[in-house]
Parts: sequence; structure tokens; C-alpha cells
Amino acid sequence: MKVLFVTPQLGSWATHGHHVAPNQMHAHWAAYARAQGTIEPEVLDCKALNIPFDKMLNLIQEKQPEVIVLGDILHSYGGFAVQKYFNEAAAAIKEILPDVKIIVGGLWYSFLSQKTLEDNPAIDFVIMGEGELTFNELMAALKKKDRLLSDIPGLALRAKDSIVFGPVRELIKDLDSLPLPAYDLFPMDKYVGHTYWKPFVEIVTSRGCTHGCTFCYEWSEHDPRALNHFNRWRAKSAQRVIEEVEMLEKDFGTRVMVIQEDNFNLNPRRVREFCQEKIRRGLEMKWVSLGCASDWVRLEKDIPLMKEAGMFMAVFGIEVASDDELRKLDKGISVEQIYKTIEILRANDIAIVGDIMIGFEYDDEAIIKHRFEFANQVDPDVMWVGYLTPPPGSPIWADGIKRGWIDPDHIDMLQWDFLHPVIPTQHLSVEDLGRLGAWGMREFYSQPGRIQRILQSDFDELAKLCFKDVMAGVNKWEAGAVKGEKHI
Repeated sequence: MKVLFVTPQLGSWATHGHHVAPNQMHAHWAAYARAQGTIEPEVLDCKALNIPFDKMLNLIQEKQPEVIVLGDILHSYGGFAVQKYFNEAAAAIKEILPDVKIIVGGLWYSFLSQKTLEDNPAIDFVIMGEGELTFNELMAALKKKDRLLSDIPGLALRAKDSIVFGPVRELIKDLDSLPLPAYDLFPMDKYVGHTYWKPFVEIVTSRGCTHGCTFCYEWSEHDPRALNHFNRWRAKSAQRVIEEVEMLEKDFGTRVMVIQEDNFNLNPRRVREFCQEKIRRGLEMKWVSLGCASDWVRLEKDIPLMKEAGMFMAVFGIEVASDDELRKLDKGISVEQIYKTIEILRANDIAIVGDIMIGFEYDDEAIIKHRFEFANQVDPDVMWVGYLTPPPGSPIWADGIKRGWIDPDHIDMLQWDFLHPVIPTQHLSVEDLGRLGAWGMREFYSQPGRIQRILQSDFDELAKLCFKDVMAGVNKWEAGAVKGEKHI
């Protein structure tokens, strides 16, 4: 079957400048189904190629695909705001190609499969949870027309006048059994991170999480009948990750990557094996790792090895300012570990990005100001401020609906990007949260010597360029937080 994986043209987070990476959902689904001989895949990445909406439709009409795939599994450039463009693309594509089958999956869609099909008549199928096996089985069934589609695990679809669901799809236990992502389908020379990192890629080496943060975007990626899948962590082996990195570097010239999932550092042995093999093979790609404070602390002795292997920046969630708050959020870390993470990364000249969140239901002005004061004391090099944006399927999504703070039928998707306040607290309005976030951002970066310290540090030049990009976007970020300006 002729399958076209489409990403419409859209923007990026204000503090990320020009930021575009291969769609990991598309790369994984296409690779698996192609390896099974089920599809003839093609990718149309209008964000990377700067193709406007009307031209995208013309190209799609010329290509005459039998199937269109939309959606993503990462929130790293637009949060949930990208769903607006996927939905609009689906509707417009169906107008010009009424017989094409349109499939969505990943963020937002997976948990809200029924609502997605009810609200978007152009969308034919929603794939819930991990998509490789379900997508491949659906393609095979559409091709041969020899199977009842409602029997396919992990699939939601229309049947006459109702929405029906296949059985729950069990998780893939061995991620090494999956083929390497189909990067050959993508315009790999067009990808850029933070305006200056290029050629660039984001990769995903594990799935699931041993924590259960109440605000995590990944809740939305699971089948609503199997939210316990969230906590089942599985990872590609270090050897398999190295194979992907080597392919990216040698075949496509990629120079910078972000290992985008939050749990790359969960298994110290795996991290060591990855670093040692990367060094042994002489791979020069520089990289950024996300991780929880508890995992960074456990890796204290390995951070020099990680730096030798090319890591130049580390990202972790500070989020709040006390152990009591961290327990409320099921964060699984402590304030002591936050301080220790800063200490060990700074001792190794690794640039540090610390994430702060505001907008929890109990937040008032004093709590938020204390949170920013805490961030100032902890002293990351880059502070990223995120507004609580309830992911479908998460505990705070259900609570927000119960409180009347979320109306799923009236959501302005372009504000659901984690950089706009979208729900109030018990004590503060959305406008209050916007004002306080902007105040905190200005206070942090106006501290004497902070900017100079970074620019005069021994950090890798890529880290300094990232900081330059963040600074260039602060005013735009504030315009979003305070005035509602939209970026994605």
C-alpha cells in the first residue's frame, strides 16, 4: 500500500528558536511495516521543508496515497498544539481525496480515541498505545481485505454509526526486535535544534517510565483501558542505540542529538555500555540527555565518561520547591537530589537545564515566588518554565474536568503547548499565572553574573549557542504567557 506520513508546517516553542527533528512515530511505524513488506512508505515533512498548507495539499493530491498517517509521540517542539494542524490537515486531505484512509496516533489521540473519531469525521482510525504492530496489522488487513478490523488489538474505528475498539494491545517486550527508524525517508539535512545545532535529530531509546508524575505528557499516549502500561519501562540495548547513532552520523551526517525520553539514565550499566562503545567506534556526535535527579545522582561516577562520549548538556525536572510537593506529584525525587545533580554536573562542566512548573491546583502567588526563589538557589544554567497543561489520561486531566477547569469540547489547542497558562488554580487566574511566570523568568535571568558565567564558562560551544537561542526567545515566551501570543 502507498502510505504517506505527513507533518504539516507548524512552529516551535518560543525558547527553542528554529527547531525541527524527524517525527519519531512516523520513523518507527514506517520502518516496521516496510520491513514486513506491508507498505510502500513516503514521508512529507512540511515543517522541515517549509511547505505551506495549500502546497502540501497539492503535493498530496499529486502523490495519490492510499493511506495518510498523522500524529507524533514527542512533545518537544509544540506540546499538544500540533494536534490542531493534524486535524486540519485530515479534514482538508479528505476533501481532495475522499477515498484515502487517514490514521492518527500518539500524543492526545491515543487516550482520546473515541472523542477524536466523534469530532473528526475525516479521521478513519486511531491507533492506541505503541503503534508498530497495530499499524502493520491494519495495513495488511486493508490490503488483503481478509480480516475483521475490530479484531485488531490497539485499534479504534467507526463501524456504521458507532465507535468500536479492538482488544488491548500488549506492550512490545523486546525493543531490539524493532528495525532501526526509517531515517532514509526523511530530509535529514533539514533538521535543526535550537537554531544552531545542525544537522540535528531527536531519538527515543526507551519507552514507559518507572515514575508516575501526575503531569507527564506520556499519559496521553496510552490506551485508556491500559494506563498501567505507562509504568512499564523497556529499553533498547546499548548496542542497538549505538547502531542507530552510527547510522545517523555516518549515513546522514548528523552532528547533534537529544536523547529525548526522560529515562535514558535509568540503568547505569546501559549508559556505561553506550558511552564506551560510542568512544570505541570513534563516533563524534554530541548529545544531550534528559533524566531524573535521582538517576543523575546514581550516575555521579559515570558523568566524566558521558562527557568523554560527547554529552554536553543535561536536562532534568526541578518542578517544585519541597519534598512534600515532589511527593504530591509522584515525582520520585528529593530536594537533596536536585542540589546534588547540579553539583555533580557543574563539577564536570556539563551545561544544566532545569525545568520549573507552575499552575498546580494549590499554587498561590507566595508558593510560586518561593518556587522561583528555590530555582535561583539551585542555580541551573538554563531555567525552562512550563505551565501545568493537563495531558489526557493523567490524574490532573481528570481532576481538571471535575473542577470545571477543562472543557474537552472547547480547547484552544494552540495554547496547549506547555508555554501558555490554560487552567487556573484555587487561588490564581490564568492571567495571574501568566504574569507570575513572566516575572519569574525575568528575575532568574537578571541575576548579576548569571549570563556572564555561562558565556565565559568552559561549556561546549553548542551549549552556549543554545543559551543564546533561549535568550533570543524570552520576549516571545513572555508574549505568549502574558498576552496569549501563539507560537506553534
